[in-house]
Amino acid sequence: MEKRLQTVLAHAGVASRRRAAELIESGMVTVDGRPVIEKGFRLDPDRHEILVNGRPLPKEEKKYYFLFNKPKNVISTVTDTHGRKKVVDYFKGISARLYPVGRLDKDTTGILIITNDGKFAHALAHPGFEIEKEYTVTVEPPVPAKETRKLERGVEIEGKVTAPCEIKPGKKTPKGAIYRVKLHEGRKRQIRLMFEAAGAKVVALKRTRYAGLTLRGLKEGEYRELSEKELERIWRFRPH
Repeated sequence: MEKRLQTVLAHAGVASRRRAAELIESGMVTVDGRPVIEKGFRLDPDRHEILVNGRPLPKEEKKYYFLFNKPKNVISTVTDTHGRKKVVDYFKGISARLYPVGRLDKDTTGILIITNDGKFAHALAHPGFEIEKEYTVTVEPPVPAKETRKLERGVEIEGKVTAPCEIKPGKKTPKGAIYRVKLHEGRKRQIRLMFEAAGAKVVALKRTRYAGLTLRGLKEGEYRELSEKELERIWRFRPH
């Protein structure tokens, strides 16, 4: 797969993306023996020889970045002593050691990124990323508008006030209602605890959007590789 030269250098650990761009513009990077000074230059790193200041890039394990539609009753861990279904069980054909970026509760469905890139996973966990996440939440009973406004402003759960979020009401259900929730935080069981504070119980929770990514075209239990463009979009959230 073709990638930006700047991205290839960063993934190889040569330098940060910004520093990699500087190396390219200074003429210190060659591809198949020819200097490349265009930082947006694209190539397939498996088919071309890349040298930085005359030295080849260090060999590295192929990096995988998957978008996975997690089903219910599947746990977001790599190992489990209770024989439960794990997200990594869906990737039997991949030899790399994969793990999820963050977690979704066993009962929560939807978007989850699966990778073998530790730096990438660690970076996304940084609170400075502030990646927007969107959920479809079904609760019982319905929450009055006055209470949802309180949740939007922030409520105290487990001794800490939640950051502001956005809650939009949707369709009614026989016993409750459906809401669309957008937030940047990712505290454990946060949405469930927020609605619990408002006197309601979450009976279904699905993450439908993450950093602009959606589940379009993916059924539960299916996955696909992220494109280079999608990865670059995610990196834009990186704190400076």
